Amino acid sequence: MKEKSFETSLKRLEKIVDEMENSQLDIDKAMSLFEEGISLVNQCSKKLDETKKKIEILVEKNGKIRKEEYVEKEGSDE
Repeated sequence: MKEKSFETSLKRLEKIVDEMENSQLDIDKAMSLFEEGISLVNQCSKKLDETKKKIEILVEKNGKIRKEEYVEKEGSDE
């Protein structure tokens, strides 16, 4: 199965949350949506982690542009 794009997965996750919050679902449908949602959360988290590792920040220093690896600041919740 081909993995969905981050944006597609996020939109589907939003629809699942909305359906679970605003509909009266039977237990089987609710569990099915929950399982799909967990899978989508895992996919999105994996994609964000991969992207975070690839981020480079362009920094202008002494008139030159250089690339620096992204370093997460301690205590950051993001």
